[in-house]
Amino acid sequence: MILTKEQQAILDGEKGETLAKVMKTLVMYGDAFEAEKLVPITSKYNHLVTSFGLKVMSPVYDLMQQLLDAGVASDQKFSVDPRPLDKNVPANFLQNLVFNKFMYTKQDFYEEQLHKLGLMDDDAFSCTCYMDEVGNKPQKGDVLSWAESSAVVYANSVLGARCNRNSGIIDIMGSIVGYVPYFGLLTDEGRKATWVVKVQTTKKPEAQLLGSAIGMKVMEDVPYVIGLDKWIGNELGEAACSYLKDFGAATASNGAVGLYHIDGLTPEAVELGQSLISEGAKEYIIDDAELARVQAEYPVIWKDADATPKLCFVGCPHLSLQQLKDWTERIEEGLRESGKKKVLIPTVFTAAPKVLEAFEATEYAARLKATGVITSYICPLMYMNNPLCKKMPVITSSNKLRTYTSARYYTDAEIADIITKGGK
Repeated sequence: MILTKEQQAILDGEKGETLAKVMKTLVMYGDAFEAEKLVPITSKYNHLVTSFGLKVMSPVYDLMQQLLDAGVASDQKFSVDPRPLDKNVPANFLQNLVFNKFMYTKQDFYEEQLHKLGLMDDDAFSCTCYMDEVGNKPQKGDVLSWAESSAVVYANSVLGARCNRNSGIIDIMGSIVGYVPYFGLLTDEGRKATWVVKVQTTKKPEAQLLGSAIGMKVMEDVPYVIGLDKWIGNELGEAACSYLKDFGAATASNGAVGLYHIDGLTPEAVELGQSLISEGAKEYIIDDAELARVQAEYPVIWKDADATPKLCFVGCPHLSLQQLKDWTERIEEGLRESGKKKVLIPTVFTAAPKVLEAFEATEYAARLKATGVITSYICPLMYMNNPLCKKMPVITSSNKLRTYTSARYYTDAEIADIITKGGK
């Protein structure tokens, strides 16, 4: 790797031993991927994936303390992934005991470290940091140092920023020195599609299901999707962005996609069209039967596959303001049809703290509360990490949550029916 004089000086220790170690880590990381150089980070803010104060993560806290003791802080303010705990989310005595005494015992301590290192503000905890309400929305062409997979794929694809799927801690190190290795999705060649995905469904495909199918097929490659604009339009409005948020999260978690192009819709596809498709790209056709096959093959890992669901999570990644409004209307309609007044299963909708604050300012908030649905800012994945929660029959419309936990996947429509009309 070729370094500039300034980068070499940092590596040689001219700005202190701690910064030299950070630079050495980034250089070694870049060398592992045959990066030719380091390039400046150009985004206004960073985003960190590690937001939870797990007791076993003492090396992380030790590292953060070394940075603080050396007077090192991030060159950028940053947001972080969601908090793991919220007293409003249903949990019994033993589950709470595990959460508070054996799992997230370092949460307050770690958040104090984050504040000292450069946390944007006390509410900057969300996997959807790019929401307007949160305030960490990169511009097209910005070079980032992010690690959260669903945020990386959204920033690359919907916003046209440039970021590799980095690991946790690498994200803050890039932000501290202001550089990231130049390889992969930062390069023009690395952003070309090696798969052409043709959507040939007879109805609008479920975002989380379509993303899952593509992720499992292309894995870490870049897909160019043709035919989806028929269902979500040719403008990146709120509805299309919410759809792509959920779609992308599924491609990233059910595979390892860091970038996708949607023909006629996403910025680079609009600008460059099918010239983004590499010569010899593979083809994947998705129709109704293929989506049905994918969903039917999801494993059910509940101890009792016929168990009655005990909890429902919607919002992984976090819901947008419009999604909260849309879900409110959907729940109300389902309850009217079933003659019920409240949801039949404890249900939690998760969103960023500032999105929830904006939601509370609307008339929808009281309406949703009247249905019995709980809103929260937590990460459902962190909740399900509790071994006592893993044993519960939990349902979700998130393919990311299904992939990483014991939660069982249903489409949005199926979830709405289950929680308002019963069944499973």
